[in-house]
Formats: sequence, structure tokens, C-alpha cells
Amino acid sequence: MALKGNMLIGQSGGPTVVINQSLVGAILEAKKHKQIKNIYGALHGMSGILAEDFIDLRKEKTSDLEAIALTPASALGSARKKPTPDECTKVFEILRKHDIRYFFYIGGNDSAESANIINETAKKVGYELHCFHIPKTIDNDLRENDHTPGFASAAKFVACASMGDNLDSRALPGVKVNVIMGRHAGFLTAASALARVYPDDGPHLIYLPERAFSMDKFVADVERIYKKLGRCIIAVSEGIADESGVAIATKFSKEVDSHGNVQLSGTGALGDSLAQEIKARTKITRVRADTFGYLQRSFPGVYSENDMKEARTVGKLAVQFAVKKYNDGSVAIRRKAGKKYDVFFERIELKLVAKETRHVPDNFINKEGNDVTKAFIEYAKPIVGPLPVIGRFKGVKVKAKKK
Repeated sequence: MALKGNMLIGQSGGPTVVINQSLVGAILEAKKHKQIKNIYGALHGMSGILAEDFIDLRKEKTSDLEAIALTPASALGSARKKPTPDECTKVFEILRKHDIRYFFYIGGNDSAESANIINETAKKVGYELHCFHIPKTIDNDLRENDHTPGFASAAKFVACASMGDNLDSRALPGVKVNVIMGRHAGFLTAASALARVYPDDGPHLIYLPERAFSMDKFVADVERIYKKLGRCIIAVSEGIADESGVAIATKFSKEVDSHGNVQLSGTGALGDSLAQEIKARTKITRVRADTFGYLQRSFPGVYSENDMKEARTVGKLAVQFAVKKYNDGSVAIRRKAGKKYDVFFERIELKLVAKETRHVPDNFINKEGNDVTKAFIEYAKPIVGPLPVIGRFKGVKVKAKKK
């Protein structure tokens, strides 16, 4: 018999351009199933659940929901909070109090872990709960997924921003360091390579956290490119670390985030410090640095069409799986074999995406550890989709007239 009861959905972790597509996809799908009575939204994720801070999503008009779907960032509000054992007990009591039988949590690996903990707690006490994780992360580091909703749109922003920097550098040559999100996985920084249209386009150097970072080699790389081209654009992951695994940013900043982790790129310290090293060790005088920061996550108007569609689909399918077939799980995006880009979706075990992360594969990184390979471009290009058209003069010189 179909499980009847109320539904609760929440959003967690860093916002994205398409996270509300998943939210709206789940809401609209839930409205189709009679066994789901009320549809509640938890404000600010786990914090809202613990505070019983819910809103009634069933009463929202479809036109309003569709407008929210097109709006970046978490419409319900987000949080970075893992429930403690005591809080899990409280969450379970709240779910039972509101007759929540369907629970959906949109987020990354930490969110999947929270959903898994709640799911296991419900099993132990014999409370029937259908619990699903809906994938999201611009870091693109969820296991079992070819890519994750949110990544493609953030990658498009990074590519477009890098295009702009490259054009700026051609007009007024110099060295530019861009620090891009990615504490442990460098997918988003690698996406800057999509900005290249012409052979001499930047970024000319790309450094990911998957490879040990050497300051000496970094400065030598910059000097080599600058000598050749008279300019150099650099993309650096916020999580680059030395051979001992110590993040370079921790040497310049002691600010910590809500989890107690050292703030890697929020202060601008990493970019400024790298720029200063270049100035101090070379004769290059025009050196600048930017930290893309939160702009990467929720920038309106810059989105991938594929990302929008796939984000909506994973939200919709999570509800279908929960209502029709499975008690728990997560929705994974898989890529079909073949030259033409296409995907399919599968239900996987919650524990497979909880907590642990994946990294940029070795074949996506060049041997020198300062760029990506053609394999990465072939992987990322169809996910991100078309980028702006960039033109250039052919540069035919006009011969000077003889007197």
C-alpha cells in the first residue's frame, strides 16, 4: 500500500543558480500524488527543521513557483549544519509530530550524510519514512555522478569571467591571478580553460588542489609565459596546497568559517599573496589579483541550459522514486556513451554519496600540473553549453607610404 503522509523539503550548503529548479521540480511532482498531503518547506535547512520553521508550499501558485525556479540561490534559505546524535532524535520527533513521511534534502555530500543519518534513525525506531537526497554542488565533487546540478552554470560564469579577463589583458597587458572556488576538488577552476578561443588566449596557467603547489615553480611558470606573450592569466583553486597537504591560503590567513575550516578565498589573501610573490621575485610590475568568491554561485543571467533541465529532473525524479518504488536514496546523473551529449538518471544508495568526495581525474590534468587536458575540455564543454562569441582582427598591417 502507498505510504500516506506529509512531505518536508529543505535546501542545504552553498546556493547555486539552479538549486530552485530542483526544489520546484520536487514540489510540482509532489502535487500530482494523492498520498502526499501537505508539502512543507524547511527554512534554512537543518536549522529550520530543528526550529520547526516551515512554510506551506502546496498553497504556492504554479506561476510563482516557476518564477522561483528561474531565480538563483536557495529560495528556502540554506544552512551548513550537520545534526548531532541528540539533534537527530529531536529531528525525528519533529517529523513524527508533523506526520512527515516523505523527506527530501537538496545539497552536496554533507547534506547527503545528514539525510542518511536521519534515515537510519527512523529505521532504528521503526518509523516509516521515505528519505531522499537531491544532488547539488558547484564543486562537482559528488561521487557516483558524472556531474552535479549547479556546476555547469557556475562553470559557465567562470569561463565567461575568464574570457573577459583575457580580453582585458590583451588590451592592457600584465599578469592577472584569479582565485576560484574549490577546497578539495578543482573542477570549477578547470572550467576556466573553456574561455580559450584563440591559441594565445588565457588562462595560460591553471592550478588545481589535486596537484602539490610549488611557489618556485609557479613563479617560474608565470615568468616563462610572460616572456613569451607579454602577459599571463592564471586560474588558481582556493584549495591549492603544498607537498605536505597544507593549504597555501592558511599561510596568509587565519580566518575560519562556520565549520572551523580556515577561510581559503573569502578574504582575498591568497590572490594578493600570489600577486605579491610574482612582484617580489620578477621584474613584472603590472600584477593584479581577484577572488571570484560568492559571485560564482548565484550570478543571475549566466546559466547552462543543460544544468537547468537536469536540476529540474533530479527534483522531479526524487519524488517519483520515493512515492512509487524506493524508501530512500539519491538521484545520480550518468552520461550515456557516444559522441552526442546525453544523460540518464539512476537511484543510488544514500551512503554512496554521503560525506566522501571525488576529485578531478588524473587524465584531466597535464603532466606539469599547471593546466588541464583535452579530455577535460571534451568532458566539460557539452555540460556548460555555448559561450559568448569572441572576435579578433586578422591583424593585416598597413604598409607605410613612401615619401
